[in-house]
Amino acid sequence: MTLNKHITNSLAQMVCELKKLSTTEKVSALNAIREALHAASPFKNEPVDFVKWERIDSVTANDWNPNAVAPSEMELLRLSIEADGYTQPIVADFDSEKSISVVVDGFHRNRVARECPAVKERIRGYLPIVQIRSNRTGRSDRIASTIRHNRARGRHQVEKMSQIVLELKRHNWSDGRIGKELGMDSDEILRLVQITGLAEAFRSHEFSKAWEVDQTVDDDTVLQYADGMEHDLK
Repeated sequence: MTLNKHITNSLAQMVCELKKLSTTEKVSALNAIREALHAASPFKNEPVDFVKWERIDSVTANDWNPNAVAPSEMELLRLSIEADGYTQPIVADFDSEKSISVVVDGFHRNRVARECPAVKERIRGYLPIVQIRSNRTGRSDRIASTIRHNRARGRHQVEKMSQIVLELKRHNWSDGRIGKELGMDSDEILRLVQITGLAEAFRSHEFSKAWEVDQTVDDDTVLQYADGMEHDLK
């Protein structure tokens, strides 16, 4: 009880000091306090235990998000954030090379903050950010994290997904690792790599030795085949 009273008194004094600060100073102080509490928290290994507020101009959208949101759904998201506020933080990872936080999940929540003046004014030009775990820092890891977040609740555009799979293969990810990290089976990976980059993809194809790439096939035939596969996937 004595310890709890001491903490309560210290907290009350801290709140009084915070009220004297400007908005910028207050946000900076609150972030520092939350980070210190997070370090002492029994849940410090869970990113959601530490939500901080970052300036919008210090956060950038990723260039790989494959989720397509219809205008009506985007409007509903805007309405939700206007009416209910930000109930979910934006998941990001700090890119040390560019000194900016890159959105991993929350691509469209990030858009609302930038494109809706009423929301932007209300949150004073800041975004609620959760950092992914420090061991998920490379571009490929960020992409995989985005896909895992999205696949649990939405659909991806087939063409963009195929481009993502090919990019991961170019980063020497095996089909087995892609399947494990993105929650795909071998058939789904095969269908996706058939849509674009056929020759490149099949050079390292792992699932069937019966598949061979005929280098004499003309480009028109390849494009027609890819179009047919994309239609099947839709």
